[in-house]
Amino acid sequence: MTHNIPTDVDRRRFLAATGAIGAVGLAGCTGDDDDGENESDDGGAEGSIGQIGSGREGRGAPGGTSMSDMPDLSGELTVYSGRGEFLVGELIEYIEGLYDDFDLTVRYAGSTDHVNAIVNEGEGSPADVFYSVNAGALGALADEGRAQTLSAEITDLVRSEFRTDQWVGTSGRARSVPYDGSAYEASDVPSDIMAFPEEFDGDLGWAPSYGSCQAFVTAMRLIEGEEATREWLEAVVESGISAYSDELRVCQEIADGNIDAAFANHYYIQRVLDGNPDATIETAFTEGDAGAVFNVAGAAVVDTTSEPTLAENFVRHLLSAEAQDYFARTTFEYPLIPDVEPIGDLPTIDELDVPDIDLTELSDLETTIDLMRDAGVEV
Repeated sequence: MTHNIPTDVDRRRFLAATGAIGAVGLAGCTGDDDDGENESDDGGAEGSIGQIGSGREGRGAPGGTSMSDMPDLSGELTVYSGRGEFLVGELIEYIEGLYDDFDLTVRYAGSTDHVNAIVNEGEGSPADVFYSVNAGALGALADEGRAQTLSAEITDLVRSEFRTDQWVGTSGRARSVPYDGSAYEASDVPSDIMAFPEEFDGDLGWAPSYGSCQAFVTAMRLIEGEEATREWLEAVVESGISAYSDELRVCQEIADGNIDAAFANHYYIQRVLDGNPDATIETAFTEGDAGAVFNVAGAAVVDTTSEPTLAENFVRHLLSAEAQDYFARTTFEYPLIPDVEPIGDLPTIDELDVPDIDLTELSDLETTIDLMRDAGVEV
């Protein structure tokens, strides 16, 4: 896929793919924000690397390492998944189905709930792998001393920003500014998140009770400081920003012409376009600030596992060509393997101006929620 990036001004503002996306795909941040279903696609790409889940017309075989070139999985494994079954269940079933001697048990719940369960279960925890929706929960598990050190063969597969010795990112989501392209030009959208709402004259929307939005405000608090964040929150409240239940709804409101711009994860824009390729919603990215945070879903091997090698090899399968392509096509997330490209006319990870922030610190939502409420935000 070729990205058209004509000028530095336009470099981080991209029209999300219109017309290039075909079948229905799903994306989720907390694992409970969608009730749709994936369509199956039996016509995989040529060669040993096939497609899992919904297909995308014209998308060839991904790069990266195929599952067929990874160690076989044999034995019993229990995964605590903070990612919803409707998002990753098809992928996990595919992996299990590849191996006759592999018996996989998956428990689905919130990522924070899983961390608490593993800690409370102590030495007797049945969990072998923790699969989290965000880096904060992975960091929380590691801070409790319950994550095993991973081999460099796994962690070196992704960029250093998206891994530690105890966990590795498996897919990513970028904060973005969706906006109405029929009413605004890219140059009308500030590239500095702190310039909102003063330098943007349209109606704004957000989902302040949504975990992704709260993590975004947490990043602002960490980068800009508490007082500057409070002033920003008070300004957006004063501007009359509209609040919605989740970020998919926020993006749909832009497509419906009810608001002009918003703050949301990038894949919700792609999902709106997937259902309506003619929607005028477009994507802007701010530069090097809280509005440009790039968070990851990822996995860790629990320290008390009796199958450390099997657990690591399962995590490795989440970084395979097939799995990374699945995340791109079916959840609209960013693949973390460089040889697999995202869906849509999006910048690569290298082209995003991501702030230098410890992603595990985004787990401190309690302080953020208190600050939001103090600033007049209904959370």
